[in-house]
Amino acid sequence: MSDPLGEKLLRSGIIDAKKLEKALEKQKTTGGRLGENLIALGYLDKETLDQFFKRNPPNARTVEETGLEVSQIEDLLMKHMLFMGDFKIADLAERSKLSSSVVETVMEALRRDKFIEVKGGTGYAAVTYTFKISDTGKIRAGELLDLCRYTGPAPVSLDDYRIMVQTQTVKSAIVSEELVKKAFSHLILNETVIKRLGPAISSGKAMFIYGPPGNGKTAIAETISRLIPDTIYIPYALTVGGEIITVFDPVNHTPVQSEPDESIDKRWVLVKRPVVITGGELTLRMLDLDFNHISKYYEASLQMKANNGIFIADDFGRQQVEPQNFLNRWIVPLDRRIDFMTLHTGMKFAIPFDMLTIFSTNLEPKSLVDEAFLRRIPYKIKIDHPSEREYEAIFQMFCRDSGIDFNGETFNYLMDNYYRKNNIKLNACHPRDIVEQIIVNARYYRRPPKMSKEAIHEAWNNYFVEM
Repeated sequence: MSDPLGEKLLRSGIIDAKKLEKALEKQKTTGGRLGENLIALGYLDKETLDQFFKRNPPNARTVEETGLEVSQIEDLLMKHMLFMGDFKIADLAERSKLSSSVVETVMEALRRDKFIEVKGGTGYAAVTYTFKISDTGKIRAGELLDLCRYTGPAPVSLDDYRIMVQTQTVKSAIVSEELVKKAFSHLILNETVIKRLGPAISSGKAMFIYGPPGNGKTAIAETISRLIPDTIYIPYALTVGGEIITVFDPVNHTPVQSEPDESIDKRWVLVKRPVVITGGELTLRMLDLDFNHISKYYEASLQMKANNGIFIADDFGRQQVEPQNFLNRWIVPLDRRIDFMTLHTGMKFAIPFDMLTIFSTNLEPKSLVDEAFLRRIPYKIKIDHPSEREYEAIFQMFCRDSGIDFNGETFNYLMDNYYRKNNIKLNACHPRDIVEQIIVNARYYRRPPKMSKEAIHEAWNNYFVEM
């Protein structure tokens, strides 16, 4: 069996080996996903497959179920023990996030090799024993630390990571029309824009949000990031070719408290769907694995951290790297939903590329990339200047939120004597900034903030540059 998802389905008892073999044969000839082929052949119904995908990562009770080599577990436990002093199996299980049964099995081998010693116990079972690392074990653990200083939770296998990303795909995050309207209710947007945003978000595919600056592109992207529901499991780390890659990042991943459940593999942490936001600091190096030559293990790339969530490239086109070079790096992942990483040893491997990718830019997409790339970004949504009616609604909203009475006569004065007279286009950010100017000036002069002609004049002269 060469398909990791097929192996999981087979072990779960959902499908038998003969039917799975036929589905894999169909996959070789016609392509498509294994799950889709199983449904097409009538071997599984969609509801059963969906239930399988919603399962939590099951706790590994044996070494084989961890997907790791015994030597990998031994090495990690040895490094943990070096810093623990006296310990019990439960202590080591907590640190490594492995089940006590797996730790106990590996500890027996370490004990036979004289790497650990038993100091005492309250019963005959190994779980009651108190252990300490031996002098021989300290030497061995020191050697292991020189090779790799990672001493966190045990990693998961690449195959298990691929399967979990597939089962938690961002496309499974159902977004309804009602949910979209509610999420964007705090923004004054053209109804046509909201109608276009809904299907784009629901698709889970890449989109360009573009238009003149100051009209809400970043606010829209951030609202989308809060809109995607659900939680997912991500691994603390994974192992590829004997190397460790850390995935969990407290900056980009928000853990969710849940009831303790011994049936769930603790090497996975429950988090909100991740949202990775980058701006002008984005470089090509951030899209590859980051190998630390001192600690001698890797940190996952930005898009690995964003898997099953959202990746937002804000102010796209303003990065130090040329947009075409950046997009050339992602042309295959966006098309095939697979990315390729390279270890410093030269080994290459594939990982899922499963995220809603949003490019937010002030520039026209055609000026950034060629037609071939634009075809791989199916949704291009322009956020233009607001109409006068929308602008007035935005102004009223900011006045209300700031505790200032909106004055229609003063608003008309603003439109006639400043915007129309100076031929200045309306921007959605102007009301917020003008109201803030009114509030700051009022606080400085120790007077209540008021939407008056004088206040508008002061705010305008401070905010706009004379041409």
